[in-house]
Amino acid sequence: MNEIMTTVFGLAGGLAMFLFGMNSMSDALQKAAGERMKQILSFLTKNPIMGALAGALVTAVLQSSSATTVMVIGFVSAGLMTLPQGISVIFGANIGTTMTAQLMAFKISDYIYPIIFIGFLVYFIAKSEKAKNIGMVIFSFGLLFEGIEIMGSVMKPLAGSAVFTDLMGRVSEIPALGVLLGAAMTLVVQSSSATIAVLQNFASQPAADGVTSVIGLAGAIPILLGDNIGTTITALLASIGQSKAAKRTAISHSIFNITGSIVFACLIRPFAAFVTYISPSGNEVDVIARQIANAHTCFNIVCTLIWLPLLPVMVKLVTTIIPGKDKLPQTDCKPKFLDEKLLEQPVAAMYLLSQEIGRCADMASDMLNTAKAALRGKAEDFHTYEVESNQVRNLRNDINDYTAKLLSSGVLTESQSEQTAGLLYVSNNIDRMTEYSQRVTQTVQQVYQSGRKLSASAEQELKECYDTAHDLFDRAVDSVRYGDADMAQQVLTDKKKLRKAQKRFNKAHMARVKAGKCEANLTADFSAILYGLERMVDNSVNIAEETIDSIHFVELEPAQMEALSDRGIPVPVPAQ
Repeated sequence: MNEIMTTVFGLAGGLAMFLFGMNSMSDALQKAAGERMKQILSFLTKNPIMGALAGALVTAVLQSSSATTVMVIGFVSAGLMTLPQGISVIFGANIGTTMTAQLMAFKISDYIYPIIFIGFLVYFIAKSEKAKNIGMVIFSFGLLFEGIEIMGSVMKPLAGSAVFTDLMGRVSEIPALGVLLGAAMTLVVQSSSATIAVLQNFASQPAADGVTSVIGLAGAIPILLGDNIGTTITALLASIGQSKAAKRTAISHSIFNITGSIVFACLIRPFAAFVTYISPSGNEVDVIARQIANAHTCFNIVCTLIWLPLLPVMVKLVTTIIPGKDKLPQTDCKPKFLDEKLLEQPVAAMYLLSQEIGRCADMASDMLNTAKAALRGKAEDFHTYEVESNQVRNLRNDINDYTAKLLSSGVLTESQSEQTAGLLYVSNNIDRMTEYSQRVTQTVQQVYQSGRKLSASAEQELKECYDTAHDLFDRAVDSVRYGDADMAQQVLTDKKKLRKAQKRFNKAHMARVKAGKCEANLTADFSAILYGLERMVDNSVNIAEETIDSIHFVELEPAQMEALSDRGIPVPVPAQ
């Protein structure tokens, strides 16, 4: 194999090992500390400074600005973090990611194999998942340094290549060329840490005198700036299909790096002199890796210090680039059947009121499905649930307004007034059921935001309770819809199932706590969720009791329905 192919394959293999080590280490760190990192992001973003510190800390621990950025975009998209909070965290993430370059500057070649062996040993012998993750972190850390060593060894011959030295000379003389080169490298590799590691290895190769770097710090800085621009593509890709706020967060990442790179590209010589001054002294070839790391850190710290006071400007800028507001999901929450022109025709008005309440109940039923899905702790489920519950509440308010107007119209008979009041009571119980469901979901959300997690057994038990509550609600509504007293009576009887399950699952939880399989500090939350589900069932029982008291949805004769249809009012097929 000729020298060129040896260099190419060696560089590719070393880069592959570095990326594998970096990704494995990041994944293992996220498994070991990911929930705590999410907790930090959720609670340390009260002001821009705290947000930036949180972003720097999380990224320094996870060793991946991409992981932090994607996490933040998800939080902003789900409404768990405001746009200014998300942007401040992104600023901090840019500082945190420089820790990788600082680690790369250490010369630990003599310790790589012991590190790999110790990591493998811990991973292979450990029984607990946490210990295995720690072993994988150590093992991956060794792998990424071995990848660096491989890249460094195959690049040594390049220092004597006339073509290579001429190319590096052009980069040093034309900063824009270096910026484009760095951006292109990061766009291809999708990791600024990897391209900066390659840059550190390139720069560590000695020139003909054996003392100075083949590229020099002034030639490395433009490539470094390009790396910072290229890394923003990850955030932009992660924002595809997300909310406008999430897209704005991603764009702020790009603006941060692009504007900073433009400014520093105009100050390369003084910036290089400053970095040389604050870095260790010695032969350039021996200290340039640390100089590049320091340049990376200084760049991001200075940009953050400049942009933090200008956070409102950044928010206004990205809002101008991505204008408008996010659209809610296409579930219509406006009344579909109610027509105030028919308030003087009580039977028709009561029929339309019945149909709107039935529609509201169907939306509440869909909301319960989302609430059950939210037990897995995904931010998007909490966001969807909040939207759906607000839609049910808004529709219920319109139903109440229409009902109040109908009751005060003076055209209802005593029997019709009782029926209308009963339908209002059904509507109110749907709303109260929604409120209890929201409390339950908020409790689940607080559990996950605090860094805790429901065990698989607890999640399964709660899902069973949700299924029971959902089934009783649907049957209670159907009993009113069809005027089926027997179905309503069965709802009252089956309520005992949930109470028995509640007692059984509380005992099972305490047994898991005693056995160390579930966190003791989840006991109050677990009981609160079960209690909330029980109260939801109480509302379903209240609905069923209305059926037993002869309250039901009003139906029309075919001729009456045809008359409504002729007026352009939506008329569903009568319930059978």
